[in-house]
Amino acid sequence: MNVSLDPQRVDAALKKVTQLLLSKLASAGYWRGELSSSALSTAVAVIALDRMGEKDLVMPGLRWLAEHANADGGWGDTVRSQSNLSTTALVWAAFGATNQDRQFGAAVERAEKWLWKTVGSKERLPEAIIARYGKDRTFSVPILVTLALSGRLSSEGWSHVHPLPFELAALPQSWFGALQLPVVSYALPALIAIGQTIHHHAPSRNPVARLIRNRVKDRTLTRLGKLQPPNGGFLEATPLTAFVTMSLASMGHRENPVALRGGAFLKASMRTDGSWPIDTNLATWLTTLAIKAISHQPGVLSEAQKARLRAWLLNQQYQKTHPYTGARPGGWAWTDLPGGVPDADDTAGALLALATLGKPDPETVRAAENGVNWLLNLQNRDGGMPTFCRGWGTLPFDRSAPELTVHAMQAWMSWRTFVNPRLTKRIDAAMARAQEFLAASQREDGAWIPLWFGNEHAAHQENPLYGTARTLIGINELQASGLPIRDKIKERAEIFLQKMQLSAGGRSGNSDGFESVEETSLALEALGNPNALNRLLEMIEGDQLSPAPIGLYFARLWYFESLYPLIFATSALGRIASQKF
Repeated sequence: MNVSLDPQRVDAALKKVTQLLLSKLASAGYWRGELSSSALSTAVAVIALDRMGEKDLVMPGLRWLAEHANADGGWGDTVRSQSNLSTTALVWAAFGATNQDRQFGAAVERAEKWLWKTVGSKERLPEAIIARYGKDRTFSVPILVTLALSGRLSSEGWSHVHPLPFELAALPQSWFGALQLPVVSYALPALIAIGQTIHHHAPSRNPVARLIRNRVKDRTLTRLGKLQPPNGGFLEATPLTAFVTMSLASMGHRENPVALRGGAFLKASMRTDGSWPIDTNLATWLTTLAIKAISHQPGVLSEAQKARLRAWLLNQQYQKTHPYTGARPGGWAWTDLPGGVPDADDTAGALLALATLGKPDPETVRAAENGVNWLLNLQNRDGGMPTFCRGWGTLPFDRSAPELTVHAMQAWMSWRTFVNPRLTKRIDAAMARAQEFLAASQREDGAWIPLWFGNEHAAHQENPLYGTARTLIGINELQASGLPIRDKIKERAEIFLQKMQLSAGGRSGNSDGFESVEETSLALEALGNPNALNRLLEMIEGDQLSPAPIGLYFARLWYFESLYPLIFATSALGRIASQKF
């Protein structure tokens, strides 16, 4: 890269963001971060706690919701997000479910105006929610059930709610991928609890279906209890836990251990301002990203810090088969808390982080071999990497994804020379298949579409800049390590990213949208573009480091994370500075 910018300016900005990132390193020896508060999480948590009899926690949550409505009367997933149908409908339901329409009349009235303007009329609300999610019922059915339970639908409201075949949860877990369930792999608790709620309030007219469901109710509730972690939070996710808890309470199961543990989790995760985030934290994910970002600057982390981080990461690796997904030992989840589930992105991130923390000892090599093997066993037939489960490819969040695939490839390559020869052969075969997937999944314009990140303002709310930059960064690293890469796919990706530049030099997942530190940093790290570098320096120098809501959580819920700008900027500038331009 031929850059005319002052290297001292780059170094000063790099030092600033690196020190800010290091200041967030917890005394326990890892990064915890802070997720944005969520109106959707707050709404469903309030309803669930109200159903559980925890009335003292209801009003703070409702006040937070009323105070954080958007100017148009609706609510987005974060306080920086545009209003959307799902969140606004659930907040509206929260006021009704708790009988507080009169207390918060102005907010309710404005919400209804936004809803009817958006969908046409109250009668069209159910079909609009169903249309938003298509064949994936993971989120549309819970929303409609919540609206029905809150009294927001008409007397025929349950007729709009599609049944969920919770009886299938009584079958062996190994069958789930082949059954083509109408919910994604991580939503089994919702399938059971919400499916039973629908059966309870609006049983099927088919006598055979009613008989089967009645017979397996207790068995599937037992399975639900086995899926629940000790702290009560399914996936550490407020929405999922709240949906399950309110469903059980609505059937008169308030004293069921699953409902009690779910209620306890919701109480414990409430913030002092009355809000809830979508998840407790992303500690493992953030820690692995931060380690990798800082690795471009040798000597920044002390040997003692590296040792603590290594020990902490090794302690997060799963040593037993996971009860939720049936995942074998060897993977890592996004959090250190009991609700986490091992997945491809976090396992790859942990392996890459461990590879940067110094010469591996025998314990680390054994852990890496287990992690590498875990990822190899997860690879889909198309050569790509899914998130949680191999073979669950019919619904959006179970598909193979390019940025997950290249992340796994980076992890495999980082440990290829350390693992046993049998794994080395498997790595080489998997790498070839993964390259085929990357070529096949690239769009004609050169972009790759990511799975867990998006942009609210872009077409289909996708973020081709994030997906393309992340994938290209991985390809560049793989090429530098000696792996032959097809020049055509790399060239097309570079051309696409160059076209995504905004007038000020920054970047956004929307070609004419709002720039962000995160997206500008990713484009800079992928391309080394001088305009992106100059704009990122201006942002850092002007303390414009607010996080952007580009993160996509389960069921397409938006979030922002306080550490993303610091991590992404540190990584990009660290790589640029290491090139000694």
